[in-house]
Amino acid sequence: MEASYAKIRAAVDSAAGETLPSITNIENAVKALPKTLPRDGLGDAATEAHLLNDLTSGFNGPKTSPNYYGFVTGGVFPIAEVADNIVTAFDQNVQVHLPHQTISTTVEDLALSMLIKLLNLGEGWEGKTFTTGATGANILGLACGRQSVIEQRLKISNVGELGLLAACAKAGVNEIQVVTTTGHSSLYKAASIVGLGRASVKDISPDKNEPWRMDLGALESALQAGNSVASIVSISAGEVNTGRFATEDGLSTVKEIRALCDKYKAWLHVDAAFGLFARALPKSAEFESLIASASGLELADSIAGDAHKMLNVPYDCGFFLCKSLATMTSVFQNPNAAYLSTGVSDVPSPLNIGIENSRRFRALPVYAVLLSHGSFGLAEMFARQVRLARGVAEFLDGHEKYELLAQPSDASSSNKYGKTHIIVLFRARDEQRNSELVNKINGTRTIYVSGTKWEDKPACRIAVSTWKVDVQRDLKLITEILSGALE
Repeated sequence: MEASYAKIRAAVDSAAGETLPSITNIENAVKALPKTLPRDGLGDAATEAHLLNDLTSGFNGPKTSPNYYGFVTGGVFPIAEVADNIVTAFDQNVQVHLPHQTISTTVEDLALSMLIKLLNLGEGWEGKTFTTGATGANILGLACGRQSVIEQRLKISNVGELGLLAACAKAGVNEIQVVTTTGHSSLYKAASIVGLGRASVKDISPDKNEPWRMDLGALESALQAGNSVASIVSISAGEVNTGRFATEDGLSTVKEIRALCDKYKAWLHVDAAFGLFARALPKSAEFESLIASASGLELADSIAGDAHKMLNVPYDCGFFLCKSLATMTSVFQNPNAAYLSTGVSDVPSPLNIGIENSRRFRALPVYAVLLSHGSFGLAEMFARQVRLARGVAEFLDGHEKYELLAQPSDASSSNKYGKTHIIVLFRARDEQRNSELVNKINGTRTIYVSGTKWEDKPACRIAVSTWKVDVQRDLKLITEILSGALE
């Protein structure tokens, strides 16, 4: 095993700096794949050689390169890689809290508590669990919201026993709507999975210039849909194309949203895959606007987030936080399995508060990162990410051939990029260049950006989320590549 790990490290080191493999490497890796299952196995040595020599050269570089800015893909801290190897080596199934048999569930519970502390979310998060990602966490959020809004109508807590159709019929509910602004695609997916339907997700933003903002008047109108309509409100905390917050006015806006949800018996969920980490930035004037935008989210009933983005732990790892453990347990209780029962405990068994019964020990890399870097070390990393994004935004804003998109209307000249978090959205001023701009940039294989659409036109998006960011070095490289892309 020691020799194998050394070879893995050599393969990773050989790919350092490359955001994408060459087309030739990908083609060669595909050619090396077997056509079908072999009758006689190759054996460990030959298979290891195949994996390392044939396949790894065809992988992309979100971990190995500091300049992979596609999607929102974090790297992997070295200590997180160590922890993930330990996870595989000891192969814990973190499903039932068995404190006299394994420490794994205790570590998971502690890691989640440390994460809540990092994010300055305060007390009261009775339910908390790790998921495969923010998509899984959004599924949990809508499932809990669905449960809660029907239970409030029925005055009972057996919706999980009755089933969605029977419970809605008994409660006189014809529709459960999910009210949001510029919701992430995973929210629509989650709505479909929990039986609400993708059409239940309703974007209520009236502002075409700042569609991420939650308008309170539009929200109340949506919540007044009638007695037969129950509601879940989902705040976008870090909209995927812009990084902006639905609650950019901060605590006062969230308080009003909370009051409306209480008035109309709606569940308040926050989709905060990466935006939530703005709460962990250094408390200084430099980041004051961002921290204010993310303030008040602790008033929600539930929060979905990702750890494999900003925390730079390996895929896959998200988390879900909920104020009501009883609601989580009512939805996800694993019944009729005496051999999985542990009795009363301060730490709930993960299989009773989430989707999976069989779970990887994905908490350990999170625990390792939080322990190794602490709140100050992570805040410094988050600060570097924001500074690079703001540097790129300033460069694009001053470039005659580029257009910086989705800028807030209330930005002052002294704090023009104060609400830029980790995402920068832009396009070429010459519209004929935009159809190929992403390919031109990524064709350098030196940096990688995502293509998207803004106002129904092609656009490019840079997302800074790796721990490897070096503001001066990376800004120089990015500006050189972007300048060259339009020459």
